[in-house]
Order: sequence, then structure tokens, then C-alpha cells
Amino acid sequence: MTLLDALRQSVLVADGANGTLLAQRGYHRTPCDLANLDAPDIVLAAHRAYLTAGSDLIETNTYQANQFRLPEEADLHAVNVRGAQIARQAVIESGKTAYVLGAVGPAGKPVAPFGQVDAGAYQASVARQAAALVEGGVDGFMLETFVDMHELELAIEAIRTVSDLPILASKAYIEDGEMLTEGLPAKCAQEMATLGVAALGANCVVGPQRMLDVVRQLAEATDLPIVAMPTPGFPQLVKGAVAYDATPDYFAKSMVRLAEEGARVLGGCCGTTPDHIRALRELLDRQPVKVRQRTVGATATKERKPLPDPEPSPLAQKLGRQFVVAVEMDVPRGLNLSKLTDGCIALRNIGVDVINISDGARARLRMSPASVAAILQRDAEMDVTMHFACRDRNLLAIQSDLLGARALGVRNILAVTGDPANIGDYPSATSVFDIDSIGLCRILSRFNEGIDLAGYSIGMKCGFTIACAYNPLAMDPDAEFDRLQRKADAGAHVIYTQPVFDIGQAETCVRDAARVGLPVLVGVLPLKSARHAEFMHHEVPGISIPDGLRQRVAAAASDEDALEIGIEAAQSLTAWIQREAAGLYLMPPFGSAAIAARVLSPVVSTALPRDPVA
Repeated sequence: MTLLDALRQSVLVADGANGTLLAQRGYHRTPCDLANLDAPDIVLAAHRAYLTAGSDLIETNTYQANQFRLPEEADLHAVNVRGAQIARQAVIESGKTAYVLGAVGPAGKPVAPFGQVDAGAYQASVARQAAALVEGGVDGFMLETFVDMHELELAIEAIRTVSDLPILASKAYIEDGEMLTEGLPAKCAQEMATLGVAALGANCVVGPQRMLDVVRQLAEATDLPIVAMPTPGFPQLVKGAVAYDATPDYFAKSMVRLAEEGARVLGGCCGTTPDHIRALRELLDRQPVKVRQRTVGATATKERKPLPDPEPSPLAQKLGRQFVVAVEMDVPRGLNLSKLTDGCIALRNIGVDVINISDGARARLRMSPASVAAILQRDAEMDVTMHFACRDRNLLAIQSDLLGARALGVRNILAVTGDPANIGDYPSATSVFDIDSIGLCRILSRFNEGIDLAGYSIGMKCGFTIACAYNPLAMDPDAEFDRLQRKADAGAHVIYTQPVFDIGQAETCVRDAARVGLPVLVGVLPLKSARHAEFMHHEVPGISIPDGLRQRVAAAASDEDALEIGIEAAQSLTAWIQREAAGLYLMPPFGSAAIAARVLSPVVSTALPRDPVA
């Protein structure tokens, strides 16, 4: 009997967690897929244990065996071939009819367009993995624990370039009643069914009881076989290790209910052991499953009600309609923001439109920018653009913090990748970089649609004004412009540039902004001393100060005179920017409101509404 025949004719029992069992048996290297090469006997014993417990399907120990999760020195082909061979050996030795599924998981980091993993590179990796699994003798593939439907589609397309074997596709769903209310599993089932898979379903994240409604929606959205492979229950940390306390008997009884709702493949994910599978097998053998009548389409997929469009932020309302003046102010160490607030009030009083607050620039410890921005909007009554770095947060924290900022009333976000942690106050801190600034622009754009990265509703459209950064003097100008174009495509509304020091550099900013169709706030930084000029020119990437300006500053009799030269040069450049660009992004030294006011004195006294800027 082929795998496809078996899927249509009976309820199949899959296996449980390979990683859990390998760890229990003493293999602790990560990823555990490496055990295929350096501890094959342990892997073989794990497969035997599941087959003995009653599994009809076993997965290869290759869930993480792609080029993005394996160490560079690992042989991707060998890990996958050997993984399939070991699983096949276990089936042959068992003497029973069982099927081997090649386990394929997501990249482990977000795939473009949200993340930095190139979609083509991911597909190439999946194709290599699938070809190796076929060489090793699999009967089909299990694609599991995917969150991003786009990534799942990429994986299926890649497998189809090397194999026609059946594909079982499984998505992870969060434990969220709203997700069920909106019918997301049904929508995903309909989408997966169009991809030509042999079965579809859900795995991981939720326990068997919470998966009941997920399976019900899947079964009512498609007539394809349904896969259900939950965790045994809620995980908890016990002595530093993840543990589950759901008993095998409870797991088995709950899984039978999933079969009654229409699941045809029953197994377990993280934390599930041969004991859980044995209890399930024994219960299924004792009592026939009474499958509830499936009526595809019985539960209509609910369409979301259109969300109202929010009022644009003050910055968004001004862009293209008047010359915009933004000033970046330094956030002090600690909690006392009184000086910063006073400086912002002074700038507001002379006509500055928006204050910029950095997010731990140069990896320095400062108060959360969302908190600072909210305080300034309240106490200084100023519109604020909050810089948001990808460095410190994983995908969960990024979205959580952005929602928190929006709840505090902060709506202008400058998406930046962020300086690496090892250059800052705490060099031992870990940089995350799950995504870069392009992916962040896409997440903000999704929030503006009223949904998060996984497609779940957030209840309202956020109305973020999405700003992006541009360095006209990057070491690789073509790559920098390509990133700018991708940020524009990802939903950016406005460009903030690195500081420039002559009209030629400013012209590059305006020209490139016009090429991507976005307004630009050109960066200006007044030099404060000869030492400052030399540091910026020689030690800060992407900064180039003309020789003539550096010589003038160097020839100044004192730092006070050098600062006067810096302010004069900044005023001259600002006058050109006011004629040619959508706005000015001023970065005064020391975060000094007084210096900013002096640079701006000709601007704020003559600033008038202007024609729209592309």
C-alpha cells in the first residue's frame, strides 16, 4: 500500500519528538540532526522506540538540516541522506508496514521579504535537502512548524523541483481565540490545498485539547487528510530544561477526539515520547474512531470587517506639503529627562516640526525610545519620530514593542538595523538581528493594514509613518540604493539620510529619493571642533567631510571658533536643502537645542508651505 493509499484509508499514528528522545538518551549537541553522523546508533534506537510503540509514520531526524541551521562545517547532503537511511533501516528491521517522511522545517530565521534570508537561497537549500532525503529512501515529506505561509509555499515549490513524492504540510498556530474566531486555520487550509499537498494540518505550539478547534476548522475547509501533531501540553522549565507534565493516557484520549473531528494523521511534537505514542496506539486499537461527518464548507471562512483608516500623524500630514524640520536630540543616561524636555520645548517654540529619538545609538544604554517619545509628546507637546533598531529584539519582541509604542501614541518610526552590541556599553550583550530594517518596514506596513507578521488581526490599522535610513556615501552605492528601493517597496513613507557636508552629497540624496518616489529629509550635522571633524571623516563609516571644510575647522583658533565655522557651513547647506528637498534632518552636537536653533535661525524664519515633493 502506498503512502497516499494509507492516508485515504485509515487513521495513521505518527511518531513524537526526535529531539526530546535524543536528549533523554544523552545526545545534547545542537542541532540534534548532527546525530545522524556522529551518533547514528542513538538515532536508530529512537526510531525503533517509536515503531515499537506503534507508529505507522516516522520522520527523519532532519527538521533543522538546512544550510541556515546547520553549522558551516556540516555536510548538509550527508546529514540528510544518513537521516533517511537510518529511518529506513529502522522500518526494515521492525518488519512492519510503516512509512518514512523526510522532515523539512523553516529556515530558522525570517525569509525575505520580511527577513534577511534570501528566498532563492532558502529554496536552493530545501531542494538540496529534499534530493538528499530522496536518495536516502523516504516515502514522502513532512513540512512542519511553518508560521509564514509564504515560506511554506517556497518550500513546497523547491521540493517539487526534485521530487514528486507526497508532501504533508503542517503549520503552527498560536493559542489564540481570536485567531479561531477569524477562521485563520480554515483560510490557511484553503491556501495549502491549492499547493498540491497530500495532507495538511497543524503541529507544535498548542496541546491536544487546544488543537481541537484548529482541526475542526481545517476539516471543514478541505477534504484532504488532516495532520494533527500537538505538544503534550504546556511546556515549563524544570532545572533549565523544558518539560511537559501531560500524562500519556491524557494525551491519548485527547488525540482520539482529534481523530473524531477528522484528523487522519495523529502524532506529537516537542515533548512527546514513545510512551505517549504507545498509549495512543493502544487506545485506537481498543476502540474504533467514530469520525464526525465532515462537510467541507460547513463553516464559512469569515471575512474581516474593513478597519477604518486612522488619521495620519502630524509628520505625515506635512510631508510634501511644507518644508519639514526634524531635529535629533540625545537621550541622557538614567531617568532625568528634564533637560531634554526643555530643549524640545524650545525647539517647538521656534517652529521645529518633529524630534528624533535614537534607539541606543552606538549600542549605548539609554531609556526605551518608546517611553522617551511618549513622554516628549506629552510634556513637550511635540511630534516625535522614534528610531527602532532590530538589534535587541527577536520577532516577538519587535512586534510587541511596536504595538506598545502605538498604544502610547507614538506613530512615527524610523526603521534601522542597529549598531552591533559589541561596540557599546555592554560588549558581551547578544545582538539578535532576526530581521533587518527592510523587514521592519514590512512589519510596520502589515500593522498599518491591521495584521501582524503571522496574519493575525491586531484590531486596528496603526497608521504608522514609516521612515527609513539612507547613506548616500556607503562603501557600495549600488547595494545601498538597492536596499533603499526595497525599503520603499516594503512600505516606507519618508527617507532620513546620514549627515552630508556639501551640496554634491545633498544632491545625491535628493536624486536617489526621487528615483524611489519618496520625500527625503537630508541629514546635516554641524561640526564642533577639528577633532570632531577628523573623527567623523576617518572613523565613522559613510561620512565624508570635504577637505576644504576640514581645513577651515582645523585652522580655527579655538573650539569655539571651529563651532562657529561648523554652524556657518551647516546653515549654508541647510539653505540649499530648504530649496530642493522635502525637509531637513538636523543632528546638533551634544544634542544641543541652542546649536540647533542657531543653525535653523534662517530656516524657521522663512519656512513657508511649499509645493508637494515627490
